[in-house]
Amino acid sequence: MVFFLTIFGCRKEYENFRRQCRRLRKHSDDCSKGTSERSCIEDSGSLAEDSDYSSYEDVVSARESLSSEERSPDVEDSDDPSSALLEGYDASGQTTNTDASALNTESSDSESSEDPEVIQASSSSEGREENDLDVPLKENTSPSRTELHPNQCTGENFSTWQRIIRVDAVRANAEWIPYSPSQATVSELRARHAADAVGLKDYDSLEPCRIFHAARLVAILEAYAVYDPEIGYCQGMSDLLSPIIAVVTEDHEAFWCFVGFMRKARHNFRLDEVGIRRQLSIVSKIIKCKDSHLYRHLEKLQAEDCFFVYRMVVVLFRRELSFEQTICLWEVMWADQAAIRAGIGKSAWSRIRQRAPPTEDLLLYAIAASVLQKRKLIIEKYSSMDEILRECNSMSGHLDVWKLLDDAHNLVVNLHDKIEAPFR
Repeated sequence: MVFFLTIFGCRKEYENFRRQCRRLRKHSDDCSKGTSERSCIEDSGSLAEDSDYSSYEDVVSARESLSSEERSPDVEDSDDPSSALLEGYDASGQTTNTDASALNTESSDSESSEDPEVIQASSSSEGREENDLDVPLKENTSPSRTELHPNQCTGENFSTWQRIIRVDAVRANAEWIPYSPSQATVSELRARHAADAVGLKDYDSLEPCRIFHAARLVAILEAYAVYDPEIGYCQGMSDLLSPIIAVVTEDHEAFWCFVGFMRKARHNFRLDEVGIRRQLSIVSKIIKCKDSHLYRHLEKLQAEDCFFVYRMVVVLFRRELSFEQTICLWEVMWADQAAIRAGIGKSAWSRIRQRAPPTEDLLLYAIAASVLQKRKLIIEKYSSMDEILRECNSMSGHLDVWKLLDDAHNLVVNLHDKIEAPFR
């Protein structure tokens, strides 16, 4: 009974977020059709508060139950016909500089081209393409999105997030298909119905399963923007959600899994960038401790802050690894974090003689390992940070995740105490 109530609470609260999204979308559409600007601004504040949220107890139980095995047969007032299937990525699984540029060009006449504000996890600068996580600016890496007070979600903010979510959702690749064949067979009718339910357009070039996947991305990312308006939506978040909905078959369950995932990853998308800078600092320190020669070369190039791995940090290697490799890496990371939560620290590690102690920062060791694997090339051939950046971006599709994890664990074994103690 308790289990059923928890599942019902998860579903009910997610549906409340979706209802709020529908109201905000309708409000935005009304404004675009000619409603007075003053009326739109006045209404947007009340829309954020006018929500049928479940009780506090429901919220708590829902957030603490991020996955389940049981499926509820009825979905009351759900706008997401997509809540039975899921999907993932492009056949390549990567977005290189060239790919991103092409995609941005193709979308120039879509909704996002009308949007003066670009929501993205990396820095924005005049003349840069929208989905460019590849080239962070050292001086100002803050996303150029509306600064929000925590828990504030206005119609204007939501409309901005909404436009960028749709562009990113349509761009999502289909690499998941071989791993989820039952989800790949969704009918065109169902796919288009799912797209209509979330107001998704400009998808005519996509096959039905990718339309359906894009609609699911839109539904869950919009709900998350309402759930966490301090962060809202930033480009890169769709990369993190896509593998999740490829393996979780209910939208409300995928949503709460994403909420749990973002508890660790949300600092990557904060305006103050404290979380990103801390992580880049750790990568830099790992390289310095492991290979002083390489680090001195980076210093000469003024690249010792390791901003060339910015994209890897923001989207957790998603654009460098294939779908299958991403799942492997993330599961190993989560296992480490679960071990720490279970109290398996250094003392337990020494008793059971694990190969490497668990760490919260395995991703950062893996990123440092990927750079160290290219040390000779970087030292002998590269004379600028831009060249190293291009090399890091060119790793897409060419990394061996098991070699990467082996090297990362070796770094943990040798450097764990030196690197992590100062950051505790």
